[in-house]
Amino acid sequence: MEGTVFMPSLEGMKHVKSESGVTLTKPFLEVCKHILPVLEKFGSAMSIVKSDIGGNITRLETKYASDPSKYEQLHSMVTVEVSAKIAKSSSSCTNGLLWLTRAMDFLVVLFHNLVAIKLAPERKKFMEIISGSGDINADIDKFCATFSPLLAANHKFLASVGMDDLKAS
Repeated sequence: MEGTVFMPSLEGMKHVKSESGVTLTKPFLEVCKHILPVLEKFGSAMSIVKSDIGGNITRLETKYASDPSKYEQLHSMVTVEVSAKIAKSSSSCTNGLLWLTRAMDFLVVLFHNLVAIKLAPERKKFMEIISGSGDINADIDKFCATFSPLLAANHKFLASVGMDDLKAS
């Protein structure tokens, strides 16, 4: 693969929004899945986060696969669950999307800080491990700048249906 470990996510983000600006389920989940190999580079320290993200992606993918045309738009799953009054269930797709979005928020901050913190002695070696070929700092910056608005849109939508403040159950 040419480029850094962020290249698949950067390429995938070009397809997340429809022409009308709606977040599409499959491309959004694909971008999230492309982050999992990046987390592997952190070793066991990120295994719980990786597992949680993977579980939420799987939950949302399963719902999407049950009716791809009905759930083509990412937020449609939430709308259906809110209408059915099951959105607050710990096993809901609403809960899955909320926690996936929160985990991705965390990773955007983590990745952004990797670029910002250049003092750590092991940083150079770590950055070499994750970079592949290409400018890792530029790709991280681009990832954070491009992905953050997508996550903000999820939060805005979840807040509009009263679901952005759910707590862990």
